[in-house]
Amino acid sequence: MTTQILIVDDEASIRRALREILEFEKFKVNEAVDGLDCLAKLKEQTFDAILMDIKMPNLDGMDTLERLQEVAPDTPVIMISGHATIDTAVEAVKRGAFDFISKPPDLNRLLITLRNALDKSSLVTETKTLRRKVAGRQVQEIIGSSARIQFIKDTIERVAPTEARVLVTGPNGTGKELVARWMHELSSRASGPIVEVNCAAIPSELIESELFGHEKGSFTSAHKQKLGKFEQANGGTLFLDEIGDMSLSAQAKVLRALQENRITRVGGEKELPVNVRVVAATNKDLRREINLGTFREDLYHRLAVIIIDVPALNNRREDIPMLVEHFLNLVCTEYGIPVKDISAEALTHLQGLNWTGNIRELRNVVERLVILGGQTISEEDVQRYVAPLSAPALSGTLI
Repeated sequence: MTTQILIVDDEASIRRALREILEFEKFKVNEAVDGLDCLAKLKEQTFDAILMDIKMPNLDGMDTLERLQEVAPDTPVIMISGHATIDTAVEAVKRGAFDFISKPPDLNRLLITLRNALDKSSLVTETKTLRRKVAGRQVQEIIGSSARIQFIKDTIERVAPTEARVLVTGPNGTGKELVARWMHELSSRASGPIVEVNCAAIPSELIESELFGHEKGSFTSAHKQKLGKFEQANGGTLFLDEIGDMSLSAQAKVLRALQENRITRVGGEKELPVNVRVVAATNKDLRREINLGTFREDLYHRLAVIIIDVPALNNRREDIPMLVEHFLNLVCTEYGIPVKDISAEALTHLQGLNWTGNIRELRNVVERLVILGGQTISEEDVQRYVAPLSAPALSGTLI
């Protein structure tokens, strides 16, 4: 991938000279004539590094540097000036510059400094990627102090150490998967695997192969033996998400597996013992699905030993400030930036919105505010970046 460099200088001769040097070194170069032009270019695309003059009309280098710390904090900026002093260099670095070079720049020093800046930028990107991977592997805390959330936490602590099967219900985006993960994490099976299956995402003709595996040659594309999710979860927990979307034929086989703790691979004859704890989740009313004939009542009773209903965010608005604080810390850590504050007015405004997407929507909104809002997220930021995307809450829904 070609490295993109932006040169910001009001002198055309300097821009031309730097462009020739950098293009000879195989960099792709863009130009801006002043700070305002630089900021406009950054709205159109991202750059791997910026070379910027200090003294420029309209918006000088120092003021532009401060704005760059907000709009492109990870992009290294090398300041270049023909009016260099030690004090100016120190001030530039304090404001976030990677380095400071005097005009006319020494060719070797310029290229070495630029490559060092690009190496640092690459490390920052790798660090963020690692942070996200690590965060993805850790089980997040269930955030909230409302009565319904506290009841769920207490239920998990009491049920997790047992072998009871659990059915988690609630709308999309409320955190049903998190409940399942904590059910596994606090159980005696925590050292074993937790295997997740999204039943709605797998075509009905493939769901049995996914769950129970298949033998080589059992169907046209079965070129080798495959272990199913039940076998992969042996000794641990199998999380069947969106189980209300599972076909009736697959439901019958899941019921048999739960009754006998044995499975048979597709195309196979041998019965294989499995030792799994099943936690299922759905956003559907399974009682209604039973009446419609799309869900087996006997399977429902096998799964619903313990039922945990996760409330919609609109029904636990008092938890929104805690959730926002949690997501602010999480998102800012992922982006490698200082944690942003949020005003009390902004929080009140967020509590008044209609959260049809629940926790998932709130997390996305917080990330949007971190990217687009100020260092302290204001009510104006919420109105500008969130309110147009959310309908006002219906009167009487505040709890």
